[in-house]
Amino acid sequence: MAWNPDTYNKFKAERYAPFYDLLSLIKVRPGLSVIDMGCGTGELTRLLADHLPGSIVSGIDSSPEMLEEAASFSNTQVTFFCKTIQEQIGDGTKWDLVFSHAALQWVDNHRQLLKDIISIISEGGQLAVQVPSNHDHFTHVFLHELALQNPYKEALEGWVRKIPVLTITEYADIFFEGGGKDITVFEKVYPHILKDANSLYDWVSGTAMLRYMDRLPDEFKDSFKKDYKKKLIDEFKNTPVFYPFKRIIMTATF
Repeated sequence: MAWNPDTYNKFKAERYAPFYDLLSLIKVRPGLSVIDMGCGTGELTRLLADHLPGSIVSGIDSSPEMLEEAASFSNTQVTFFCKTIQEQIGDGTKWDLVFSHAALQWVDNHRQLLKDIISIISEGGQLAVQVPSNHDHFTHVFLHELALQNPYKEALEGWVRKIPVLTITEYADIFFEGGGKDITVFEKVYPHILKDANSLYDWVSGTAMLRYMDRLPDEFKDSFKKDYKKKLIDEFKNTPVFYPFKRIIMTATF
């Protein structure tokens, strides 16, 4: 999946607000070994490291484009690596803190994924995760509907993205079954005020639309974008656009 850091960073303040809520739940201890799964441009990984003095932090991401941006945030405490979340889990290295901000939603089968992540947490260690849960909003629902309309349905061979994000109760159950303690799982709405429907399109094009762009043949990409953008403009006529973005924040110790 080809990420564009410039597009992603257009809404830096909005995307970073949940990070600070998650950061406030981390138990600060000296000398932690920390992995940031899906570090993106690395700026938040560096902030995480600054919050944990004396800790060694590794950031991983599968996007070379994002890691080019991340290089400027590396230092003796923070190092970045190009690898997938599944590859990192398979490595078997144990961590005192596994952290992930808006990345696990790109990995399928969250029941198994969370169990696998719990298995690489050191005894007494902590898991801290934030995932978007806005898949029932019009912006996401219509992406699904558009992909099921021809000519896109034929071009995609019937494929639509299945959202792996679970309910807060399901995540809490997984944590408890995995031996978790001090379990905290909640969903929060982050109100975003966007200039207009074009800004809303920019938001979605930097994240949820990417999987469709990856799969669509080149000759259908521009028309898919135009059809989607037209629908947003028809749906969100008032300005500014109120975009209530839901996210799940969760943590536990093991």
